[in-house]
Amino acid sequence: MASSRKQRPLRDLLRVKPGSKVDAAKLDPGETYGYRKDDVAPKLAADLERLAALQERLWAEHKRRLLIVLQGMDASGKDGTIKHVMTGLHPLGCRVIGFGVPSAEELAHDYLWRVHQVVPGDGEIAIFNRSHYEDVLVVRVHDLVPKSRWSKRYDQINAFEQTLADEGTTILKFFLDISPDEQLERFKERYDDPTKRWKFKTGDLEERKRWDDYMAAYSEALGRCSTEAAPWYAIPSDRKWFRNLAIAEIVADELERLDPRYPAREDLPKDLVIE
Repeated sequence: MASSRKQRPLRDLLRVKPGSKVDAAKLDPGETYGYRKDDVAPKLAADLERLAALQERLWAEHKRRLLIVLQGMDASGKDGTIKHVMTGLHPLGCRVIGFGVPSAEELAHDYLWRVHQVVPGDGEIAIFNRSHYEDVLVVRVHDLVPKSRWSKRYDQINAFEQTLADEGTTILKFFLDISPDEQLERFKERYDDPTKRWKFKTGDLEERKRWDDYMAAYSEALGRCSTEAAPWYAIPSDRKWFRNLAIAEIVADELERLDPRYPAREDLPKDLVIE
């Protein structure tokens, strides 16, 4: 059973089907689809090599763009994914954007204003560490705006992402699914390790009390906003090695599907010679 499942691309196993009902609380964050930690190092290395080569071609072609969205509960591995999966990407054509609490200027505009300014340009890969989905997640859970406002945002987000796709941006969205028990272990690790303690915030423990509310919010975001133009992938993330493997494969496969090309050689004028 494991070997047959293993043959299917992870994008097919983990993609949230558009229009489907999702219960985030019932996803299995420990699933590995037949892969074993001891066996995956060569495959991950090969996928990272593919990523680096394809990114160079995307940048050289300079026509299309890739947007990668990382969402998940605290300690689900957003920073770890960027560190371990995106490590081989050239910074010239790759940007990481973190979305924290909106500034006063950002709050003076519509909620998508700060997002639209940092979407990728031609040839670029942009990685969102959190994203516009905060406005149907934390905003919803904490009642920061009335339901009459945030409930309209799913359709607005779909329209926004469709516009990006129509203009040449490929969008991949990853929900890093972690269990409450694994999150607690990572919080303890952060608190006990002087090199990681800076990442620990007491507010993270308060957010744990709202776990069920967040799962309900993620369920609706995944179900309503996984589209053909901008699919969601639910990534089991209790095992960091599988999270890295899955995201590396999916991103590399998508870039391979795009098949970016180096530009054709420009003909030199007859009176110009390279010497």
